[in-house]
Amino acid sequence: MAETEAALRTLAHNVRTARTRAGLSLDELGRRAKVSKGALVGLEKAQGNPNFATLVRLADTLGVSVSALMEGSHEQRVRVVSADAVVPLWKGERGSEARLMLTTTGPAPTEVWRWTLEPGEEYPSHPHQAGVMETVSVTAGEMVLVVDGTEYPVAAGQTATFDADTTHAYRGAGTQTCYLIMTVHLPPGPA
Repeated sequence: MAETEAALRTLAHNVRTARTRAGLSLDELGRRAKVSKGALVGLEKAQGNPNFATLVRLADTLGVSVSALMEGSHEQRVRVVSADAVVPLWKGERGSEARLMLTTTGPAPTEVWRWTLEPGEEYPSHPHQAGVMETVSVTAGEMVLVVDGTEYPVAAGQTATFDADTTHAYRGAGTQTCYLIMTVHLPPGPA
């Protein structure tokens, strides 16, 4: 429970800092990110439990990565993250999940995600900010990538990339669990 409280405090601090840096009021951030002012007030007070979609909308609106909202400072030269040390940010009803493993630092950060998709389970994503690119590399099983309503089968050993500023979804296909690594390439932020 202490880890959850610490994570909420870090999230609260990072959202407030990013909002202030962007020069946005709570009302304006809420309007742009489609999040209620009450939810934002609670979030900045380290209260509540924001869902994955809310975190993505806030990150997109603030021009930062999801992990920039969730992680503390990076003082070490090398960061090693254990796969099991990172909690899922999305869990499907059939057991699918998405874990944000880490985000690189620098002017154009990259998020590294580990996903499992069960057959027939789908995660729909809203369009991201302009300039965001996603790459999915299937390591086992198969999936269907849906971009702008068009389906693209992606099987083990294949990689697909696309501009993520449009509606898109990831769906498990076949009869076995699909394992994939996704990278989200964010556009350069303000210096």
